[in-house]
Amino acid sequence: MNVDELVIERLALGGNGVGRIDGKVCFVPFSAPGDRLKVRVVREHRSYCEAELVELCEPSPQRVEPCCPAFGRCGGCDWQHISYQAQCDAKQQILIETLQRVAHLQAPAVAATAASGLDYGYRARAQFKLHATPAGLAVGFFRRGSRFVIDLPQGCPICTEPINTAMLKLRQVIQTVPDLHRIPQLSLEEGTSGVVAVVHYIGSDQQRLKQLFVQHRVQLGLSGLFLQIGRKEALQPVFGSGHLTYPVPRCDSPANAMLLGYEIGGFSQVNRLQNQKMVKLVCGYAQPAASQRMLDLYCGNGNLSLPLSGAVQELLGIEGFAPSIASAVDNARQLRVNNSTFRCNDASKELRHLLAQHALFDLVLLDPPRAGAADVVRELGQLGAQRIVYVSCDPATLARDLAVLCGAAGYRLIEATPLDMFPQTGHLETVALLTRT
Repeated sequence: MNVDELVIERLALGGNGVGRIDGKVCFVPFSAPGDRLKVRVVREHRSYCEAELVELCEPSPQRVEPCCPAFGRCGGCDWQHISYQAQCDAKQQILIETLQRVAHLQAPAVAATAASGLDYGYRARAQFKLHATPAGLAVGFFRRGSRFVIDLPQGCPICTEPINTAMLKLRQVIQTVPDLHRIPQLSLEEGTSGVVAVVHYIGSDQQRLKQLFVQHRVQLGLSGLFLQIGRKEALQPVFGSGHLTYPVPRCDSPANAMLLGYEIGGFSQVNRLQNQKMVKLVCGYAQPAASQRMLDLYCGNGNLSLPLSGAVQELLGIEGFAPSIASAVDNARQLRVNNSTFRCNDASKELRHLLAQHALFDLVLLDPPRAGAADVVRELGQLGAQRIVYVSCDPATLARDLAVLCGAAGYRLIEATPLDMFPQTGHLETVALLTRT
C-alpha cells in the first residue's frame, strides 16, 4: 500500500489527529498537531480516510514522552504523547467546532477547559481484565481493537494509588485460584473509606473462592469484596460493605463539604477532584434562589442537585435506575435535606406527567447518559424554567440537543465550559448554561 506524507492540523473528537491527503481529511491515531508524518491509509470512506502512522518525520513541539510503557497498545489512553496544556486547548477547540457544526451556533461562548488537578493518578474506578496464560496471569486492559489483555504488572498510571495497590494485592491472591481462567474481570472503586472490589466469576465453586478471600482479608486491605455471578444486580457479599462515599462542596456554603454515598454498582464520576470542580461550576451557572423550584433530570444519587438543595425552595429529582434513586433518598435523609423528592421513572415519561399537571420549575439540571436527552429537550420549554444547566459527557449529543433547545424550545446558550474529567484521553465533559431568550 502507498505511503503518504501529511501534517497534522488539529485533534478531533474521539482523539485522532487530523490532516489532509490530496485535500481529503485523514484521521491518524497517536499523532499531535504540528507532526509531519508518513502514513498508510487503512480505510477509505467517501469524505475521509483513516491511516496508521508509519514514520514520525518531524515531531510536534506539543509532543511529550508517554508515562505508561503500555501506551499505544492499551486501549485506554489516547493522548499521553501530548502535553497536558495542549490536551486542554484541544478539548476547548473540539467543543467549539462541534457546537458550530452540529448545533449551528456561529460563535458559541466556550470558556477555557477546566483542567484536572491531577493529569495522572486521578481515576477512582477501574475494570481490570484478567487472562490466564502458560506464562502467568495477565491483569490489565484490552489491547486496542482486540480482546487481548495487556498486562500491567505495576498498575495503571491514570488510576489512584489505592486502586493500583488493591489490584496488585488481589492479583497475588487470585493467582492461587485453581480455576483462574473463570475470573475474567476485577472491578475496583475507591471511596473515602477505602476500596471496594467486585470479582467477576463464571466458575462453579463460589464457596471455595469466598473462603480464599476471607482467609486473605487482612492482606487485601479492602473495605468490601463481592462476587458477581451474572448480572451486577446479583452481587454476592464476601466481606465488608459495598457503600462508597465521596465529598462535594455545598452551594450555600462552599467552604463546607457534604458526603454523598452510593452502593457498589451504581454510577459516580471517576475523577473525584474534577467532580468537585464540576459541582462548583454547576452552582455558579445555576444561581439558585430560595424561592425557586428545581428539577434534576437524570439525577443519579443527587450528585449535582443535593449540593444546591440548601439554596432552593424545592427539589425534584428523576432517575430511571432504581439503585441510584435509593442512594439519592438515603443521601437526602443522611444530610437532613427536607425539601427534596426523588422518583424512579424514565425522564421523558416523568416530564410528560409533569406537563400534564401544569408543573412549573425555575431551574432545570440535565445530566443525561452519553446518548443525550433527545427524548426530553423538545418539551423542556413548557416547564417555564428561566435557566437550564446541561452537563454532558458527549459533545456530539450535547450539540444535537442544544440545536433544539436554542431553536424551538426558546433558549440561548450563555456559556459552555469544557471540563477535563479524563486526562490523557479524548473524552470530554461539558457544563453548559442556557437561559430564556
